[in-house]
Amino acid sequence: MKHIAALQKVVTPWADGLEPSDAELDAIEAEMPLISAEVELLDALIVLLDRPASEFDGRRIRRAHRRVLAARRDAANKSCPLPPAVA
Repeated sequence: MKHIAALQKVVTPWADGLEPSDAELDAIEAEMPLISAEVELLDALIVLLDRPASEFDGRRIRRAHRRVLAARRDAANKSCPLPPAVA
């Protein structure tokens, strides 16, 4: 029986540095409301791929779109603090 062995180095060797850092996890956590709102909007739009939109679907899409805009606004306000003179 012949053994098959790789003749090249592994493309992405496993290392301890592959886990996300605490800063990366914090950044993901801070963006989760926006990510969740965008997923909800995408779900509402996917539903409409195979059927015509009803009044309920239109309301669902508008509500999801407002949540995305609100989440973006909140994320922008958190990352960009106001100068002391304005606050």
